[in-house]
Amino acid sequence: MSVTQTSIKAGSLPKSGWAVALLAGTILGGVALGTPAYAQQSGGNTVSDAAPAAPAPAMTVKSIAIEGEQRLEAETILSYTKLRVGNAYTRETLDSALRDLYETELFANVQIRDNAGALTISVKENPVINRIVLEGNKRLKDDKIRPEIRMAPRQIYTRSKVRADVARIIELYRRKGRFAAIVEPKMVELDQNRVDIIFEITEGPKSKVRQINIIGNEKFSDGKLRGEMATKAARWYRIFSSGTSYDPDRLAYDQQKLRQFYLTEGYADFRVVSAVAELTPDKQDFIITYVVEEGDRYKFGDVKVESEIRDLSGERLTKMLPMDKGDWYDAKQVEDTVDQLSETAGLFGYAFSNVQPDFARDKGSLTMGITFRIADAPRVYVERIDINGNTLTQDKVVRREFRLAEGDAFNSFQVRRSKDRINSLGFFQEKLEIEQKPGSAPDRIVLETNVEEKSTGELSLSAGFSSLERFIFSASVTQRNFRGKGQELRTSVNWSNYSKSVEVGFTEPYFMDKNIALGGDIYRRDLNSFRYLNSSRDRDTTYEQTTTGFQIRAGVPLTEFTSLALRYSLNFDDVTLDRSTYFLDLDGDGTSECSPLLAGRYLCDAIGKRTTSSIGYSFIYDTRDNRLRPTRGRNAVFSQDFAGLGGSVKYLRSRINGGQWFPLGGGFIFSLKGEAGYIFGLEKQRYGIDFNGNSYAIEKVRLTDRFFLGEPQLRGFDIRGVGPRVLRYYLQDDGSGNYIRTSSGSRNNTDDALGGKLYYLAHAEVEIPLGSGARELGLRPSIFVDAGAVGKVKRPSTIPHFNGLCQDNTTGARAEAPATGQCPNYDSTTGGSTTHTLVIPPFEEQYVGDTLAPRLSVGFGINWNSPFGPFRIDIAKALLKEPGDDTKLITFNIGTQF
Repeated sequence: MSVTQTSIKAGSLPKSGWAVALLAGTILGGVALGTPAYAQQSGGNTVSDAAPAAPAPAMTVKSIAIEGEQRLEAETILSYTKLRVGNAYTRETLDSALRDLYETELFANVQIRDNAGALTISVKENPVINRIVLEGNKRLKDDKIRPEIRMAPRQIYTRSKVRADVARIIELYRRKGRFAAIVEPKMVELDQNRVDIIFEITEGPKSKVRQINIIGNEKFSDGKLRGEMATKAARWYRIFSSGTSYDPDRLAYDQQKLRQFYLTEGYADFRVVSAVAELTPDKQDFIITYVVEEGDRYKFGDVKVESEIRDLSGERLTKMLPMDKGDWYDAKQVEDTVDQLSETAGLFGYAFSNVQPDFARDKGSLTMGITFRIADAPRVYVERIDINGNTLTQDKVVRREFRLAEGDAFNSFQVRRSKDRINSLGFFQEKLEIEQKPGSAPDRIVLETNVEEKSTGELSLSAGFSSLERFIFSASVTQRNFRGKGQELRTSVNWSNYSKSVEVGFTEPYFMDKNIALGGDIYRRDLNSFRYLNSSRDRDTTYEQTTTGFQIRAGVPLTEFTSLALRYSLNFDDVTLDRSTYFLDLDGDGTSECSPLLAGRYLCDAIGKRTTSSIGYSFIYDTRDNRLRPTRGRNAVFSQDFAGLGGSVKYLRSRINGGQWFPLGGGFIFSLKGEAGYIFGLEKQRYGIDFNGNSYAIEKVRLTDRFFLGEPQLRGFDIRGVGPRVLRYYLQDDGSGNYIRTSSGSRNNTDDALGGKLYYLAHAEVEIPLGSGARELGLRPSIFVDAGAVGKVKRPSTIPHFNGLCQDNTTGARAEAPATGQCPNYDSTTGGSTTHTLVIPPFEEQYVGDTLAPRLSVGFGINWNSPFGPFRIDIAKALLKEPGDDTKLITFNIGTQF
């Protein structure tokens, strides 16, 4: 096996087919031919092919023999020449035959021997390509390069094909900004006249834009104009931007961007005189220079609309135009006006209306008069709706999302709304368009929808770590287009240190082909609540809540943007406390009870089994363009749930939430969101006995039904870090017999959040766009302001001061210590009692946080769809807080999918 290396450089290859054939023969190891020649033998004497003194006489071809052929038939090889037995031939005839054979690019070497008219054509066929190998390509993978290669296994190898493929690969790298890329083709000879073709690629560094110069601009600074361009000069802070690499297509695009910018500012005569990209001497970067001519700035002159469509009044439309005479000319505003007028005509059913702006430029007064002419067109009706490409999804699933039916008058708004609804299904690729095609008559239109199915089934296994719930494991199976009918079937299992759940759900969006959604869920959820210990989360849980139940859901649209959702839920709850931690036998009769000394009266009141039977509704208004990542529009939801249709729990819970999204331009998106809720207890008033033997009213709304606020809803605060809570401070001897709080009253012991009956929450957030490179990485940063509060519960029974609980070492009887931390028969020298044991140290309890004063935080965060799963981090600073609130600077969530 031998390896032949071919070095291809620009300008080094011959151009003519004949020279190429000769060069191919040389590279492939054939006989090197300096000039076309043949060997002539006569009577055993060899005649030189040097230029004769006189032209050789013509001879007659007596016979033609072919030798050296392998894959080609002899007749096929002969057919490529003009040589035939019986014909006359000369030296020029043989030269022409030799040239014809080389031009087929089927042969590595060709010789013609002449023995007094007996011609022998000796050929060596070009080898067959066995395989094509790419080496050294790291930035561009094989699947990106191979489609550019025209050679393929089992094809005939030719030099021209290699040269063309090398040029295509280099061009591919140049389109990616790598102008220093080098491609070295190599050939490995195998047996049976086969070869392996190896492209050794040296990718080189990505060519950056070192500098952008602009010459001729006087009205706007270089920095302002550079900001309008997609190409950016390479700087350290643009490491995630793909706009810093040189791209000839982007250079042309930037010229158009400059023109658009000047036209929107009124410079109607602006032009780019030249745009030159120069490679730096080190051949690493480019310097781009634009020469521009700004011209004069124009204002709008007389602006009007002339309509030939009877349903559209030109005078009325003129009054609705966004520009007035004397305003600075704006070409973008003109384009938008044309689109708006076309859409207005479409609203009246004129699908094929033609809006043409006529410009009247007055260079003397520097004004631009415009007449928008709406040509006459027939009113159009929908003849047919065609749906193509839906191999899995049934036609009716797509058709029922159309806001137009066959026979309806055409309406452009309804067509756009139909497109948004089909996209919202999530069954098809997002680049969906509804094409408007002429029908069988001038007043007929065909709406053709070409869809491309995408996977709607999801099998997800994820594991990760959350600052809320520590280690997390989740598994789910979801089919959002079950049986191609648009039905959703899902099941999920979630586990973390503080919560576990199993859920199965099904939704039929069009029950019995009616516009009524019907669904249900069956679930089991286990929640382990926690308290804070020494300003950190306690490893042990406080109460455990187990919920088993089901929900039935139904929804019906009221208008295009409003809908009504109904639901019924039945839940069986069991709230428990750990007996070994929170139960005591105070009477010594062997019966343990929940001890307020250990758990707090508020937790003891929460334990027990209960049944919640509730019915609810939601009134929904939604005009957002995308429910997952909206960029414009608004939504509002008002919900109420009434618990009391049987069961042991009775309340009325009301909630309202909404938001508005505003595109600010340049990819910035501003959003305002808010929500609030109130739960009103309907149970009979219950009473309890506090530590001092006094009666107190127990809050009607149980602890597990209240609202809680904190991370992640209110960033800058810990989970359940806002609102009413009971702080318990255990007292310690300072060494002199005095019992004090550690750290002078700082929260150094337990902290139990109690939630509230009323809450409100507001968010203001700006999503910041990044370059295309960062977008490809899935980076979406934002800055935000959060505000909210929760409260309004009855003051719970607390213990302002407790001396400690002493147990008699002989009888086991327990009683409060007569003095703080000192049991009967206390010995100050030993620091203990000879007859009793202090089983519960002294403590003080304080109720704080029950105020609706706003808590406020500001910060920034970033979402990253990382290779190992979604990642979200927020850094927020609490600016307004109340005593007892728990703040948190950094929160994050990370996971992985496999």
